Amino acid sequence: VAPEASMAKPLLKIQRYFRRKPVRFFSLILLYLTAGSLVFLHAGFVGDNGPGARGGRDSLIASEMGSWASSDTRGLGLMSRVFKEKRRSGRRFGPPWMKKTRQEAKYIGCYIDDTQKRALRGVSFFDYKKMTVFRCQDNCAERGYMFAGLEFGAECYCGHKIQAPNASDSECNMECKGEKSNVCGGPNRLSIYRLELSQESARRYGSAIFKGCFHRPDNVTLALPFSAVIQNMSVDKCVDMCTEREKSLAVLAGDRCYCGFPTPLFSLHELEDEGMCLNRCQGEEFESCGNDKYFVVYQTQVQDNRCMDRHFLPTRAKQLVALASFPGAGNTWARHLIELATGFYTGSYYFDGSLYNKGFKGERDHWRSGRTMCIKTHESGRKEIEAFDSSILMIRNPYKALMAEFNRKYGGHIGFASQAHWRGKEWPEFVKNYAPWWASHTLDWLHYGRNVHVVHFEDLKRDLFTKLKGMVEFLGLKVSEDRLLCVEGQKDGNFKRSGLRKLEYDPYTPEMRSNINELIRTVDAALKKRNMSGVPEEYMPR
Repeated sequence: VAPEASMAKPLLKIQRYFRRKPVRFFSLILLYLTAGSLVFLHAGFVGDNGPGARGGRDSLIASEMGSWASSDTRGLGLMSRVFKEKRRSGRRFGPPWMKKTRQEAKYIGCYIDDTQKRALRGVSFFDYKKMTVFRCQDNCAERGYMFAGLEFGAECYCGHKIQAPNASDSECNMECKGEKSNVCGGPNRLSIYRLELSQESARRYGSAIFKGCFHRPDNVTLALPFSAVIQNMSVDKCVDMCTEREKSLAVLAGDRCYCGFPTPLFSLHELEDEGMCLNRCQGEEFESCGNDKYFVVYQTQVQDNRCMDRHFLPTRAKQLVALASFPGAGNTWARHLIELATGFYTGSYYFDGSLYNKGFKGERDHWRSGRTMCIKTHESGRKEIEAFDSSILMIRNPYKALMAEFNRKYGGHIGFASQAHWRGKEWPEFVKNYAPWWASHTLDWLHYGRNVHVVHFEDLKRDLFTKLKGMVEFLGLKVSEDRLLCVEGQKDGNFKRSGLRKLEYDPYTPEMRSNINELIRTVDAALKKRNMSGVPEEYMPR
C-alpha cells in the first residue's frame, strides 16, 4: 500500500496544479507554441532540401511577374538573375586561395599594369592600411564602372574596359592591407573583377561636372582628337561616349561631340559667357549643346592619368628643400599638388601613418634621405630652419588656418571638431596659444631661411596653374604644362573637408580678433620689408 500511495502523491499534485485555471491556461498555450515551432522548423528543413521546393518558388515568382515580363523582358532577365544570385551556393571566383567574394562581382584574372599606361583608366584611390576587395568593388560600382582592379595590396583602380594583357594568377600574390586572407594584385599586377551594377545605379557613368562655355580651339582636331556626330544630341549621350573612350572631357558643339583631355591647345583657362553657348540640344530641350564656335564642356568621371605616376628621386638630392607652413595652412594639399605636378614623392619631418596609408609614400623616409622632392615641416626654430638649403613657405589667412588646425586636432585630417570643443574651454585656449605661433612661424622663416619662396594658400586656390608652375620651377624642375593641366582636374585629392559642417556662428571674440589683426599687420610689414608682396587683401582687418 505504501508504494501505491507514494506514486499517487505526484499525480495528485499535478491534478491540483491544472485545477488552477490561469496556470492551466498558460501552460497549455506554452505547450502548443512549442509543438508548433518544432513542426515549423522540421518542415523548413525538409522543404529546403526537397526536390520540388525550389521549383515551386521559381514558378511562383514567374507567375507573379508574368504580366510585367511581357512589357519588359530585359527587366525580367535582370530580376531573375538577381533571384538566382541570391540562391547560389558558395561559388568562388578567382584563384583557389581567395575567399568567397560578393556575388555581384566576378573575378576575371590577373593583368599586367603599367604606371605609364594603366590597364584601368578610370578613378583610383589608395589605402595602405585598410584596403579590401569589397571596398574597391563598392567604390568602383558606386561610380558606375564595369571593372575594379586591385594592385600592390593597397591600390584600387576602376575602368570601363581593360587595356592590358593578362598575366598568370600566381603573379597576383599580395595580401590586401585590410584583409590578410584575400589577394589584392601584386607589383604592377592587377586582380580585376567584373562588376554587375545594381539597379540603384540609374546612370551608368554617374554625374559629370559642368566646366563652362569655351571658344572653339584653333586646331580642334589636334586639341580634341576624337569626335562623332550624334543624332538627337544630349549631354548624357556625349558624356557616355567620352566616358567609354576613357576621356576626361566631353565637349558639345551642336550635333557633334568631341572627347579629349585638357591641353595647352584647349586649357579651359579662358571662360566665355554662357550665353554664347545657348543652343538647345536636339535630344533634350532644357540643355545647351553649344555650336560650331562656342563649345559646352563637361568633365567626365574618367581620371586623367597623365599626372598620376610618382616615384622617389632617381639620385640623392644635393639640397634639402623645406615645404614649411603653420599647421592648418594647406601643407598636405600642397604636397599632393607638388607630387602630381613633378611625379616625385614629398617627404616629411615627422611620420604620419594616416598620410602614408593614403598614398604619401615619402612619409616613411627619413627627412634627410634625399629621395624626396621637398620636406614637410611645421618647425620654426632657428636650428631647424637652418638645416634646409631653401624653402617654400606656405602662408594662410590665420582666421582660416586656426579653425582648420583646430578641426584637425579634434576631428582628424578631414574631420571636424565637435560643438562641445568649439563652445568649451578648448577653443579659447587654442587661439591663445596658436595665434602668436602663426605669426612667429612666418617671421622665423623669413629671418633665418636662406632662400624662401612665399606662396599664399588663397593665391594658390585662385590661380593654381600659375602658382604651382612657379613652385615647380623653384624646385629646379622642367615644367610640363600637360601635367599641370592634369593636376587642375584632380586638385582636391583625399584631404579636403566637405564644408558641409560649417559653424553657424563666429567663434572669434572681439578680443581674439583684435590680437589676430595685430599679428596680421606684423607679418604684412615683414613681407614688404623683404620686397615681397604683403598678405592678400582678405587677411587685412576691415
